[in-house]
Amino acid sequence: MVKWHPKRLSGYLKLLSSSIVLSLVGCANSGFITPPVQPLGNSLNTRSSEQYPRFSYEGRYLVFASDRQGKRSIWLYDQVNGRLLPLPGLNQPGTIQDQPDISADGRYIVYVSEQEGKQDIFVYDRQTSRANNITKNILGEVRHPTISGNGRLIAFESNRSGQWDIIIYDRGLNSPLSLPSQSNIEP
Repeated sequence: MVKWHPKRLSGYLKLLSSSIVLSLVGCANSGFITPPVQPLGNSLNTRSSEQYPRFSYEGRYLVFASDRQGKRSIWLYDQVNGRLLPLPGLNQPGTIQDQPDISADGRYIVYVSEQEGKQDIFVYDRQTSRANNITKNILGEVRHPTISGNGRLIAFESNRSGQWDIIIYDRGLNSPLSLPSQSNIEP
């Protein structure tokens, strides 16, 4: 058994406590701005699984998928106002909506849904509150959509050829564009 001299033990304890304090300070969450959980479910995080977060170009809007309210749905959080925004017509009853992405100014949301009997890629326009199925004629599975900043091009994975390939869909020259210079879409 080692016997410690009182001065030596005191020095050792000071060193140990200083190390612990410095370690705890080093673990501080500097830079994290996650808002606290709010009552009434209008918060960014819940006790449910939250996945696939994607920001609009300037970081105002954050779209994500969540299992809150007992089913997989798409949610949109407004960083400026600190609240969830409604997405009328997007989350269909009895179906799953998942894997979202958002255009530069937050106008368009692209996502996967099974609302027509199989997984398809949909583009939701927040200005018109309408969703358009862009893969209804594709045989095979689709997953992981992403939308270009201007909202014109959509890329996703499909196994229609027997292997997972990347497909690019062009919404066309006449599609209204989503640009960071445009004013942000309000609810």
